[in-house]
Order: sequence, then structure tokens, then C-alpha cells
Amino acid sequence: MSQPRWAVVVPVKRLGAAKSRLRGALVGVPHEELALALAADTLRAVLACPAVAEALVVTNDARVAAAARALGARVLPDEPDAGLNAAFRHGAAAVPAGWVAGITADLPALRPAELAGALLAAQNGRTGVRRFVPDAPGGGTVLLAAPPGVDLDPRFGVGSAAAHAASGALALTGDWPSLRRDVDTAADLADAAALGLGSRTAALVEVVRPARAAG
Repeated sequence: MSQPRWAVVVPVKRLGAAKSRLRGALVGVPHEELALALAADTLRAVLACPAVAEALVVTNDARVAAAARALGARVLPDEPDAGLNAAFRHGAAAVPAGWVAGITADLPALRPAELAGALLAAQNGRTGVRRFVPDAPGGGTVLLAAPPGVDLDPRFGVGSAAAHAASGALALTGDWPSLRRDVDTAADLADAAALGLGSRTAALVEVVRPARAAG
């Protein structure tokens, strides 16, 4: 029997406001270019995952929307100033009945096979229960998954892993390092680079490396 395929919601802020703690992480690279690269590499991996039927990008940024459509995603307008959880809810509401997941847009090392493994794990076990994948440090959330008929009910933000657990979601603990490695800081970006970055983020990092070597 074939496995169900997922709709995956990927909210992306306006590039000028996204990933503020990464500002200046790549000297000489405009911040908006780095934020766009992180989102594009995340989305490319999502769309390459065999378990994914559709990706929905929720954004009000025209450059993000254009890149998402070029990759094959569906784009939904974000509600101004509504916040990340509202964007996840908005995307999930646009999905027909079925399996739905929300994923953060800052996973530039994401491997499609690891995402497929996490989504498969979310389908197994107790029925009618949301599942989530904590980030590498353990306090945040990179993936939240809901079965048919169950609201996604996102609780992203500071301490989201504990918030999702308190809401009844169950943590998934598989070995998925590229899925768990979200990028908020320059140190996170270095850790993601050690795992192997997607092409768009890698190209920006390569621009910076020769300059550092020359200096």
C-alpha cells in the first residue's frame, strides 16, 4: 500500500525582516540574499521529498513569492503583522483534508530523505495525534505534523518544543541532523555548512570564503 503524501506549509517573512540574528553573518553578502537563499534551499528540499505532494509558501514578499513559484510551490499571501503561527494556520487552512505539516524556512542543509523519514514516522504510532521535530538544541521546533481531521495548532516561537508538547503533540526523535539544523546565527550557519548546504546558500558562502582567505 502506498504511503499518504503530504502538504507542507512554509511561511517566509519579508526578507528585510527575516533572520535578524543572521544580519552580517556573511560579510559583503546582502542580508536579504542570505534570507532568500535559506528559504529557497529549504523549499527545494521539501519539493524534492517523495512524501510531499504539495508545498504552500505563505509570504508577502514578492521575491520570495517569485522564487517559490519558480520552484513549483503554491503561494498564499500572508496577513500583515499576523505572525508566524497565523501564517502556519493560514497555509494549513488552504489544504484539502489530508496529512499536513508545517516546516520552518531556515533549513538550508535539509535532505529530502530525512524529511521523508520524519514524515513517515509522523504517520506511525498513535492515531489522531500531532507530532513535532525539535531543533538541534532541543528548545525549538522545525517541523509540526498533523493527520487528517486534526488541526495543525502551531505553537512556534521561543520554547516551542515545550509548548507543542504541552498542547498534546508528541516529539519525534529520529536521526535527522539536516532537518534539525535550523539557522538563526552565524554559528548555526557554520554547523549547517558542515552538514552540506543547498546550492543557493552554498554559493553565497563560497563568495565569502575567497575574500577571507585573501585577507
